[in-house]
Amino acid sequence: MTRALVVDDSHFMRTVITDILESGGVEVVSQAKDGEQAVAAVEQYDPDVVTMDVEMPTMNGIEAVERIMDDHPVPILMLSAHTAEGAEATFEALEKGAVDFLPKPGGEISTELSSQRDRLVEKVTSVARADVSGGTGTVSGTQPSTPAPGARRNAYVEHPTLVIGASTGGPNVVESIVSALPRDADLRLLIVQHMPGSFTKRFAKRLDARSEYDIKEATDGDRISGGEGLVAKGEYHMNVSHYSGGRLRVRLTEEERLHGVRPAIDVTMESAASVVDDPLVGVVLTGMGNDGAAGIEAIKTAGGTTIAQNEATCSVFGIPARAIETGCVDTVLPAGDISEEILRTITQER
Repeated sequence: MTRALVVDDSHFMRTVITDILESGGVEVVSQAKDGEQAVAAVEQYDPDVVTMDVEMPTMNGIEAVERIMDDHPVPILMLSAHTAEGAEATFEALEKGAVDFLPKPGGEISTELSSQRDRLVEKVTSVARADVSGGTGTVSGTQPSTPAPGARRNAYVEHPTLVIGASTGGPNVVESIVSALPRDADLRLLIVQHMPGSFTKRFAKRLDARSEYDIKEATDGDRISGGEGLVAKGEYHMNVSHYSGGRLRVRLTEEERLHGVRPAIDVTMESAASVVDDPLVGVVLTGMGNDGAAGIEAIKTAGGTTIAQNEATCSVFGIPARAIETGCVDTVLPAGDISEEILRTITQER
């Protein structure tokens, strides 16, 4: 049975979260009302997972995550407000070592959390499986790599497209990969990160600020060329609907969830494979489930290149493992080597 520590400054929220988890078969070994209590409780109870509020007195959730990951690493799920401030704080917590997050519906205190019973239990049990032995900050092996040796202006193939898919533990890895890609590569970037709609816009802004590419959250009908990228909007599938002359167009749909998620990696990868007739690279990263396996197979069948993150650097080795099982993954690499491999595959001298 998964053993959890629930951290929130609201007694009401601690009770609601505890009741939901225990009704879903998760044992709540203790509760804490602030970061200091959380740090002490982790030492005392050694839980399998921690649910962590962001805004708390005495020591907030971000500080608590940093302390825990430094002193006694444990998988942490952040519970965040549906606000821009909440999203930014959540990404900061992920940088400090938290594995994943779930937004609090309706604000800091809300009985609507009960309506997401299954989702919360699933998230907690998924995060509990994460490997956080690397401790604080970016998991070992995810630091951005140096651009491929010999890569220079005009050395790349024309009009390459890169599709990246990730879930649990993905934001930091996606950021490390994208930030290491030079603008000269002229990639069209399509990024599918399993993430709620209230967070994908902020995620896109972070990628835009930390890379040489112009990246934004996708809107229906968007067209991009080389040097530009789109992050699939939360709660919408992102289909590549048209491709011509190095420009691609996407359509957003609210069609049925695939593999229980929307956006789904498979939707974007399969649609890209069906219409993109220039060099295409598909990358699957850390996460739980099998979303992306069919997409990788489609990209490989279409003549594209496929890459999967290796088990040692994944928080959860689910998505890459299922893709590898298809036999359609060309290369399996540590997260820190993936950017270099992407560039190698689109370098003319390869």
